[in-house]
Amino acid sequence: MEHQASVMSDWVLLGLIAALVVLLLLTVFGFVVYSGLFTEVVVSAGSPPVSNITLAYKFRVGPYGESGQLFTDGCSISSKLCSIGVYYDNPHTVSPEKCRFAIGRILSEGDAKPSEEQIKRFQKYGFKIFSFPAPSHVVMATFPFTTPLSIHLAVNRVHPALDTYIKVSKCGMKSVACVRWTVRGFSC
Repeated sequence: MEHQASVMSDWVLLGLIAALVVLLLLTVFGFVVYSGLFTEVVVSAGSPPVSNITLAYKFRVGPYGESGQLFTDGCSISSKLCSIGVYYDNPHTVSPEKCRFAIGRILSEGDAKPSEEQIKRFQKYGFKIFSFPAPSHVVMATFPFTTPLSIHLAVNRVHPALDTYIKVSKCGMKSVACVRWTVRGFSC
């Protein structure tokens, strides 16, 4: 009788462990899906979603996966501003140590001017300030940035989608390096 109870409790314990493993795997799968695993990269060309912008940014050279810390740096200074990422190189053709990127926060759009206080706060933490003129025509890629894993998924999916779009549409660009990928609505 004791042996049967021991065997039954072993089966119950194994069942609980199996259930926990299944729940853990489902949680991980849900996180990866939420991060954008099955989300389509939408590429389009036309009028830009923004006019001229002034931004505070930091420039780096290295693997794009290291850009997450720069997003965090910008959010820690001002969580109410939109983030922007400018990725200059195609990571499928340029070695990761040579990839260039600038990450920052949009301080103002259109005719609005950023406050001097805002500019000084970002400069205090090593950000540079730059104003982009309004572009007349852009190629854009949209991909969600919901978790830190999203940036890794995007690195592997956005540039190939842009390459394909540029080759198929023959829009006159020589490479994806001409295209800027903007991340908007990043929540800190």
